[in-house]
Amino acid sequence: MPYPQRSILFCEDLPTRPVAGKGLILVTGAGGYIGGRIVPELIARGYRVRVLVRSHGESYGLRWPGAEIVEGDALSIEDLKRAMDQVNTAYYLMHSLLLGPKKFGNLDLTVAKNFRLAAGEKGVERIIYLGGLGDKNDFLSAHLKSRLEVARELMKGPVAVTVIRAAVIIGSGSAAFEIIKNLVDRIPVICLPVYAKTLCQPIGIRDVIKYLVGCLEHENTRGREFDIGGNEILSYENMMKVVADILGKRRWFTRLPLPLNTFSFLASFITPVPAAITRSLLEGLGNEVVCRNEEIQALIPFETVPFREAVKRAMKIEEEDTMQSRWSCAYPPNGNLVPRLHDLPRVPHYISRHWIDSPKLDRSLFYAFCRIGGKEGWFHNNWMWYLRGEIDRLFLGVGMSRGRRSQSELWENDVIDFFRVEKIEPYRRLLLRAEMKLPGQAWLEFTVKAENPHLNRLIVTAYFEPRGLWGDIYWYFFLPFHYLIFTRLIQAIERQGRSREREYLMPRM
Repeated sequence: MPYPQRSILFCEDLPTRPVAGKGLILVTGAGGYIGGRIVPELIARGYRVRVLVRSHGESYGLRWPGAEIVEGDALSIEDLKRAMDQVNTAYYLMHSLLLGPKKFGNLDLTVAKNFRLAAGEKGVERIIYLGGLGDKNDFLSAHLKSRLEVARELMKGPVAVTVIRAAVIIGSGSAAFEIIKNLVDRIPVICLPVYAKTLCQPIGIRDVIKYLVGCLEHENTRGREFDIGGNEILSYENMMKVVADILGKRRWFTRLPLPLNTFSFLASFITPVPAAITRSLLEGLGNEVVCRNEEIQALIPFETVPFREAVKRAMKIEEEDTMQSRWSCAYPPNGNLVPRLHDLPRVPHYISRHWIDSPKLDRSLFYAFCRIGGKEGWFHNNWMWYLRGEIDRLFLGVGMSRGRRSQSELWENDVIDFFRVEKIEPYRRLLLRAEMKLPGQAWLEFTVKAENPHLNRLIVTAYFEPRGLWGDIYWYFFLPFHYLIFTRLIQAIERQGRSREREYLMPRM
């Protein structure tokens, strides 16, 4: 389960060809949705690739064999300089939407300035940036305005910048796609704001990746700006109707004079995407996002995937559980890296530990607790976990609905509901870091420890480092529930291991 599946490649029929001797290619935002898709493409085409991630996990080396992994913070010019040493071309694929509309603009502009300065000093020859569509003369949403300002900031330096602008990206793991799909899937009567008639030119994820790789391989794209989109222009309402038809759902659409803030807030409770991202994306409903400059089609000619087909492919990948990256994979851009458990100066103030002895093999128990969360739930007392998640959503936290990228595999930095995987040690340990709204920092750890040749001890441990008096009150309020929740949880995990032992002991093909 902790081992990655083979990447699905999109560029095998790309009309451009790999450029020999191109030098080192840096991919920033590699832990996110787009970056996670482009890295395997570049490796498969023979390029030397370096990836910049905010938090290094061992799984990155398994996912991208041959790539150089560099840990760093884009707010640090020194980290960026270190990442850009001897780099020929750098992909700029970072954003801070998780901070919400009021905060991400300034942070993104600061990161872009740092990136420009570091690239110029280290002699980077080229930057390829993926931004957002939107007429420069319109009153743009905060998200689209920020994308435009980042492009302008990058172009102030001596490095040649290729700007690619896209509208809604359709693919498994895309935030925009998950918003649309979940709204259609879960609501029989969909009340849309008047902006739902605004026109959009969506594009499939595979086509976005093709253009990004194609620009690297076509010299005439250097220092130019391009709009990319699919071959259809649709309203947001029409896109939702197509998705409803594919899902086989009969839906009624009506329009109400809802403020976009209200609509995005309500939508965040229905979709897995947190309110900060949902609001940032849905505020763009008021802007028409269609291609004005289609020169790239002459330079990198290929037939784009129709909207309906892109949706079907995304749903098929979800059903097959072969999603390679997801919007939730990006590390929270809160300006500072969240300390890991082993980085704390001392052991967390509060610890609660529960265990059970089992005759099951270590790998059987390990695979069982690696399947928690997402569609399978938490095996016991699911209503308690979901209630805690809904409380978190009320305070604009991530909640439980983020789910998982995959139920059949798990990587470090993957999301499991309102946790993020901090560490995986195969057949021994899974450490989760809480990302809900808390008056402190919390971790949940599952371990398997051999007690004797015939018994393994399955242990679940909750760690909490409080922040002030409210943190202490929070811990003691929930402490009485720990025995009920965690003892039942490890019993359920042990039963899951028992039922799946034969499955996991089968040889890997």
